Amino acid sequence: MLLAENISLAIKSLISNKMRALLTMLGIIIGIAAVIAILTVGNSLTKTVSDTMQQVGANDVYIMVTERSDSEKVDESKKSSVDGVQYGILKKSSTMRDEDYITSDMISDMCDELGEDIYAVNITHSLGDVSLSYNGKSASSSVRGASVGYFVTNEVEILAGSMFSVNDFSQEKNTALIPEAVAKELFGDDISEATGKQIEFSTKTENAVITVLGVYEAKSAGNGMMTMTAMKNSIIMPLRSAMNIDRSKGQYSYFQVIAKEGSDPIELSEKIKEFYRPYYRNNERFRVAVITYDSLLDMLYQLLNTITTAISIIAAIALLVGGIGVMNIMLVSVTERTREIGTRKALGAKNSSIRAQFLVEAMIICLIGGIIGVIFGIAGGVFASHLMGYPASPSIPGIIIALLFSMSIGLIFGYLPANKAAKMNPIDALRYE
Repeated sequence: MLLAENISLAIKSLISNKMRALLTMLGIIIGIAAVIAILTVGNSLTKTVSDTMQQVGANDVYIMVTERSDSEKVDESKKSSVDGVQYGILKKSSTMRDEDYITSDMISDMCDELGEDIYAVNITHSLGDVSLSYNGKSASSSVRGASVGYFVTNEVEILAGSMFSVNDFSQEKNTALIPEAVAKELFGDDISEATGKQIEFSTKTENAVITVLGVYEAKSAGNGMMTMTAMKNSIIMPLRSAMNIDRSKGQYSYFQVIAKEGSDPIELSEKIKEFYRPYYRNNERFRVAVITYDSLLDMLYQLLNTITTAISIIAAIALLVGGIGVMNIMLVSVTERTREIGTRKALGAKNSSIRAQFLVEAMIICLIGGIIGVIFGIAGGVFASHLMGYPASPSIPGIIIALLFSMSIGLIFGYLPANKAAKMNPIDALRYE
C-alpha cells in the first residue's frame, strides 16, 4: 500500500512540473535510446551475417598453410649462449619453399582416407591479371583454374555454350568459361558468338590460347573465403590446364573441403588436422590450420559483441550525465518540499518512509525516461538497420537490461537527496521559509 501511495505521489509531482521532469529525463532518454539503437543494429548485423554464412557454407572446412607463431618457431633443443645468456634460434618470416606446400598427392591421399565424410574438394589457382585479344579487339580480365569441386560450391549459370566436361579436366584442355562482360567486350551483344572461338591472352610472363567453351554468370556469392565475388569477372579454366600454363607444380597453400550431408564438419576438421600433422611435424616454419564456419562464426560473434559493447559503454556515459541531472533535480525537490517533509515527520512518518518516497520518485523519473528512450532507440535502430539493408532485430534482453539499468540509476543517484530528506529535523523543517 505504501509503495502504491509513493508511486501516486511521484506521478503527481511529475505532472505538476512537466517541463522540469522532461528536462530531467532528457539525459536518461538519450542514453537509453543510444544504447538500444546500437544493440538493435549490432543484433541485426550479427543475425544477418550468421544466417548468410550458414546458408553459403555450413558444411565447409578450410585448410590452409600458415606460418607458425614466434613461440612455435623457437626450437628449444637448439639454444645457443651469447654473453652467458641463453637464446633460442631466431627465425624470421620467410617465403614458402616447395616442402612447405600441400601437394596434389597429399590431397589425393586425404580423399582416399576420409572419403566417407568428404563430398567435394574446391581448389583454385590464379594466373593473375591478363590481357585478352581477339580479331583486333582487346579486353582485360584475370584467369583462374578451378577444380570440379569449385562448381559444387558455387552456382554458375551458363548463358551461352556449355559447361566443362569430364574430358576437359582429365585431358587438361585449354578450354575456358568467360564472364558475360568479357564476352560483350570481345564479341558484342550477341554473346553466343564467343563459343568455340579461340582467344589469345598474355600474363606478365606467359602467352597462351584458350578456346571459349561457354559464357557464364555468377549466380551466388560463393561458399568460402575464395568467394565468387573474387572470381565473378574471371576467366575460369580447368585447374590443371591453368597450372600447365605457368608450369606450377601442383602445390597449394589453401583449399576447401565440403563435408557430405550428415557428416559433422567439426569432426571432419579434426580428422583433416590429424591427417596433415605428420607431414608438418618437423616443419619449423609452417603448419596446417583447419577452420570451419563454426569457428569463423565464433570469432565474428566475439568481434561484433566486443564492438557493440564498447560503443554501448560510450553511449552509456549519457546515462551517468542523466543520473547527475536526476540527483540535482531531486535535491531541488527536497529543498522545495522541506515544510511538507517536516509536516509528515511531525505526524509520525518514519525516516524510511520519507527516504522511500523520494527514492521511488527518482526511480519513476528514470523508468519513464527509460521507456521513452527504448521507444526512440528501437525506432532509430530499425531505421539504421533498414538503411544498411539488414532486417531489424531489436534485442529483447538488451531492452530489459536497459530499463533495469535506468531504474538503478534512479536508485543510486536518488539515494543522496532521499537520505537528506529522511535525516531532516522536523522542527527545523517546519520553520523553513
